[in-house]
Amino acid sequence: MPEKKHKIILGITGASGALYARLLLEKIAALENQVEHCAVIFSANARQVWKYELDQDPDQITWSSRFILYDPNDFFAPPASGSTGYNSMIICPCTMGTLGRIAAGVAGDLMTRAADVMLKERGKLILVPRETPFNLIHLNNMKLLTETGAIICPASPSFYSKPSSTEQLAMTVVDRALSLAGFDFERYRWGE
Repeated sequence: MPEKKHKIILGITGASGALYARLLLEKIAALENQVEHCAVIFSANARQVWKYELDQDPDQITWSSRFILYDPNDFFAPPASGSTGYNSMIICPCTMGTLGRIAAGVAGDLMTRAADVMLKERGKLILVPRETPFNLIHLNNMKLLTETGAIICPASPSFYSKPSSTEQLAMTVVDRALSLAGFDFERYRWGE
């Protein structure tokens, strides 16, 4: 029986940390043999932050054939329905506003609707907040989402692999998120 490929949604919000999103897109493209389909949803603010932090227009990205970009207001897009069978969603970076709307069940755009669908279908929802410090509202929202089955994976890089560049440091978070989503690839593991 052939191995099942990932049908994944990547949400990119306007939190600082566009580098994480860029590296995530690049890594998923490199793991294309494990991907059936990757839906990509940028929030409006994500595009602005991407341009500011990376000096690149996200509309100029060369997409892998497995990637499809969806308008954040398109509720007729496949990620809006559980019948399309996505098995995981990563929102990276994830603003606390997006996280809070998901925790409250407010699906006002495609990204929050897709996250809501992921929770109701018991898929993997991995949220990568890049906020610090957390206030009590943030912590309570993360607690609630964890109780509903979401995985909170803060954008807290690890140093034990001795990364030698900012990109390698950020990649420790990207690798962790993809590992949580079930991708199989070589990465640094403590003690190996």
